Amino acid sequence: MSIRSGLASLAGKSSLWFLKTFYKGGSSLPGKIALAIDPNILDSLAKDYKVIVVTGTNGKTLTTALTVNILKQEFGEVLTNTTGANMLQGIVSTFLSGKKNKHGKNYAVLEIDEASLSKVTAFITPELFLFTNIFRDQMDRYGEIYTTYKLIVDGAAKAPKATILMNGDLPIFNSVETVNPRKYYGFDHEPDQEQMAHYNTDGVLCPHCQHILHYKMITYSNLGKYYCPNCDFTRPELDVSLTKLHEITNTSASFEIEGNNYGIEVGGLYNIYNALAATAVATHYNVSTEAIRKGLSYDEKVFGRQEVISINGKKCTLVLVKNPVGLNQVIETMKLAPYDFSLVALLNANYADGIDVSWIWDSQIEELAELDIPEVISGGERVKDMTLRLKVAGIPEDHIQEAASLQDVVKKINDFKTDHVYILATYTAVLGLRKELIQQGIIKEAN
Repeated sequence: MSIRSGLASLAGKSSLWFLKTFYKGGSSLPGKIALAIDPNILDSLAKDYKVIVVTGTNGKTLTTALTVNILKQEFGEVLTNTTGANMLQGIVSTFLSGKKNKHGKNYAVLEIDEASLSKVTAFITPELFLFTNIFRDQMDRYGEIYTTYKLIVDGAAKAPKATILMNGDLPIFNSVETVNPRKYYGFDHEPDQEQMAHYNTDGVLCPHCQHILHYKMITYSNLGKYYCPNCDFTRPELDVSLTKLHEITNTSASFEIEGNNYGIEVGGLYNIYNALAATAVATHYNVSTEAIRKGLSYDEKVFGRQEVISINGKKCTLVLVKNPVGLNQVIETMKLAPYDFSLVALLNANYADGIDVSWIWDSQIEELAELDIPEVISGGERVKDMTLRLKVAGIPEDHIQEAASLQDVVKKINDFKTDHVYILATYTAVLGLRKELIQQGIIKEAN
């Protein structure tokens, strides 16, 4: 490490200690300080780590957490950006806080924002990339799905020897050649049956001839065993397959991957993909079946991913939503609940959420109207947009209350008649609600 890198590291670590000691936080500032002194500091900090990068539209955070849980069982301490700081300065802060294993290999599993991947791979060389999926998301930031895919492919190309482990059920991941070697994971749990995706689905045109893709199996959206009836474009051979789906509930799932039975303590089909992705990483590193099983079953809810918060005795399930495909899958999971529940829908439109809120009109909120939800709170900075969408979806107007503030949201939850509540919120709304709950003493800051 050069003198300049040493000074940058010292300054960054000192600021990290100060912020954690006196402010109980500070995920990005230490990285900003270190980068200001040495723009190449990340190269020095990461050189002794096997770096695994997780990127994509949905599922990054939970997939990262599950991967870390699994690798810990086999290799000990694993460095990861648990605060959710997944841009360049946040990644630097993560390495500044890292503690290396005294014996054995050092692993780092990093969740990285799609648009930031090229900036990070300019300074570190991962040995494995994990691509979860690409769906239409934050059009003002990322543009269309092929623009987003080019961002992450170009980012991976800066480490051309690194393998890309990608979701084989998603057509876009097989649409272009890459300089990186590729492996695929996916579902192979049902007999072939000719079918086509729902008419309101993105990414169903063949990238070679623009014909509409057909499917022999669909899990959700445009994911499945696809093929083009007009040319030779088809799903690639899978390296890691989910072969049986035993049970899915709104809070858990059990399944078989490569002949081994596993379970997760989080609900919904979309989260099984996250578990499959983490298992594929573990398989790549020859992790034992028992370590995988133990890592997947780790029951600690990740920030905003079906974490359960008790508010005045109400069991409130907090779920981050940010795009049509993700929201649709959350709704499908809610439909599995064996009990009545009330609903809170919080819509913000800050940069981190995506300024364009038109995506709520592409989601299947109409299915919520079929659940006969007794009480609904509409809130957030774009409360009027959310209220209108709920009304158009068919939820009775007299079931909907508008909340003027997050404090008002909590007050109204207290008055709900149901014991269970689903809270669907965009990113900054999740942060704001948690801050309000901390201020009211309902949850602790460390949660």
